Amino acid sequence: MPLVTREFLTELDDGPGLKHLAKHLSLIFLFGLLIYLKIPGWPVLLLPQGVIVVFLFTLLHETIHQTPFRTRWLNNVVAYFCGFILFLPPTWFKYFHFAHHRYTQVPGKDPELEVEKPDSWSSYIWHVSGIPTWYGHFKILFKNSLGYYDTNFIPNKKGNRIIWESRLLIIVYGLIFFIVYGFGSYFLFWVWIFPLLFGQPFLRFYLLAEHGLCPYVSNMLENTRTTFTNRFIMFIAWNMPLHIEHHTYPTVPFHKLPELNKLMTQHLLNTKNGYLSFNKDYVKSMDDKS
Repeated sequence: MPLVTREFLTELDDGPGLKHLAKHLSLIFLFGLLIYLKIPGWPVLLLPQGVIVVFLFTLLHETIHQTPFRTRWLNNVVAYFCGFILFLPPTWFKYFHFAHHRYTQVPGKDPELEVEKPDSWSSYIWHVSGIPTWYGHFKILFKNSLGYYDTNFIPNKKGNRIIWESRLLIIVYGLIFFIVYGFGSYFLFWVWIFPLLFGQPFLRFYLLAEHGLCPYVSNMLENTRTTFTNRFIMFIAWNMPLHIEHHTYPTVPFHKLPELNKLMTQHLLNTKNGYLSFNKDYVKSMDDKS
């Protein structure tokens, strides 16, 4: 057993990431194939397909940290693939997310706090529906393409890249739409677009636990939450439920976060057993405020 040192924990390797990616994409392909073949009861498969596809967000998150793979270009290619699938420009998201890491839970500086957390039943349902998220993604795409990107966290020298990245994405989406419409084949809608709509609420339900109800303090052991969950969620979320561990040491690749968790267990100040349990607590906190 290798000595668990900082060097060991932060050592990158293509192998684990490629194996995990192959399994994740295989699930997407399998459910997509079953939907395409329209097996009996196939509409029910739109939900699991959507959950598995939308959780590529966690892989996008990892690739902008350059940690799933040792090879830099591989991280970049996978990041662009995931960003494309999710209608989320990866370069923009990188700087948005780095600002979130730098100013986690700091009002006025953490860009994630610009979108208020739900504080009532109606706002909770609206948030979990995923509709505000999709509106936000398309707003970002079109604002960036016109040059109206957020200069609070995007370096000036990256402005042109942000603009052209969104423009190219819009062009490609447009081409796909016209090709699909022209040939009258809506296969991509059934295996990609519609499942995303069904899957997004599950991602919102999941992401709310990362910092929801966490105090506005600089201590990463308090302002972030680790959620203990089942192996399937750990798999499709690329071990990101171990979120305190990730925020504390963001250079540790996903496959070594469980090892880091073992070292940090006694120091974790904000944990929860399961996402359903967290969301129950979240809803209760809203009721207590009303």
